[in-house]
This record gives sequence, C-alpha cells and structure tokens, in this order.
Amino acid sequence: MSDSTIPSVPRSVVCLSGGMDSCVTAALAARETEAYGIHFSYGQRTEERELIAARAVAERLGLRQFLTLRVDLFRIIGGSALTDKAIDIPDAGDAIGAEIPVTYVPFRNAHFLAAAVSWAEVLGASRVYIGAVEQDSSGYPDCRPAYYEAFQRLVQTGTRDGSIQVVTPLIHLSKTEIIRLGLECHAPLELTWSCYRNAQSACGVCESCVLRLRAFDAAQVPDPIPYQKPGTAKGSEAATVQA
Repeated sequence: MSDSTIPSVPRSVVCLSGGMDSCVTAALAARETEAYGIHFSYGQRTEERELIAARAVAERLGLRQFLTLRVDLFRIIGGSALTDKAIDIPDAGDAIGAEIPVTYVPFRNAHFLAAAVSWAEVLGASRVYIGAVEQDSSGYPDCRPAYYEAFQRLVQTGTRDGSIQVVTPLIHLSKTEIIRLGLECHAPLELTWSCYRNAQSACGVCESCVLRLRAFDAAQVPDPIPYQKPGTAKGSEAATVQA
C-alpha cells in the first residue's frame, strides 16, 4: 500500500483551560486526532494555577504542542468577578444557573474560539474542540448549543475553505456524566483545577467548586484535588477534604 492511500490522522486544536471539562475534551481529542492544545491567560484570579493545570494535562495526554496566549482585554474592560478584584466572587447559591452570575466574562468564548480557529487554519487542522457544557452549569450564555451553531456558520463563511468544525462533545452532558466519561477515556482529572478563588486548596464554596463536588459525589468517585478544611472559608461547610 502506498503512503498516498494511507488515511492521515486529522489534526485538531483543543481549548485547554486546565479545568475538568476541558481535560475530558482534550482526552477525547487526543484519542480521535493529532491534537494541539491552546490555553488563554486573560487576567483571571487563578490564571497561574490554571496554566499549571493545563500544561500538565497537555503533557500527560501527549498533545503535539501547547500554545499559551495572553488576552488582556478582559482584565482591562472588567465587568466580571473573575477578572475584576473589585467584584467579589460569591458563594454558590441554591439555584445555580437560574441567572447569569457575576463570574460571566463577557463574550469570552468568542475570542478563544477565534484564536483557536486561526491556529487551526495555520496547522491545517480540521477540528476545534472546546469543553462547553450547558447542563449543570452556571448559565453562561456562551455555553449554549445555539452559540456554537452560530459560530460554526461564522467559521464556514470566514475561513479559507470553511471546513473547520467546532466540536463540543460535552455540551449536552451533565457534570456527573462528564466525570464518568473522563474515567472511561483516562482523562487526568487529578491534574485539573476548577476553583475560581484559590490556587492552593480549592475553596469548595464557589459555583465552580460546588458543581464539581456535586458531580464527583453523584458519580461516587472521590475528587482527587485538595480542598480547604471545613470552617476555613465562608460557607465552607459545603466543602470536603480530599487527600
């Protein structure tokens, strides 16, 4: 058989935040494609810790390249508790996702996807993966299926040949289903970081921590990252201590 008849493995760019969802997405991308990781530091409170997590995940999964980009506009314009220290990050309430929280970063994922698609064109990659989740989430508007359907149309009309596919493999899954899928595809969940507040021990009470803890509890699997001891943070009776 000649080399020309051997099907090539498709290339992909995967947006890798360092969190649980992007880790599972990256594991799927690495299993299905020749994957390249892209990470964004955008002035978020835990940006250094997220970069450590994202790089560790990329190395564990054997991604071909790990590109880090600094996107400074979100820090400059503010408007989100993740990038503006004048806005407090609240503890999770009883109705997560009922309204758009102060941790929403305005139109963030459009900027991330635009950069990922640009790199995909340079690499000759046919897919861009992003770990957006609609269910069991904080209700961010740029995590809805319609958002990615619209962005796909933009890619089709605004790229060289319009063939790059935006892939959101987790968007209809619950967080518990994502954990189970991650275990199935050997995603290194122990390397991930989800806390909005802390870089050493996760607070256990912000929305991101609470969603994560609930999902691990429902999956009947211990969360492998460290959390603050009960009583060390406001409302931390919701937190658990993991080895």
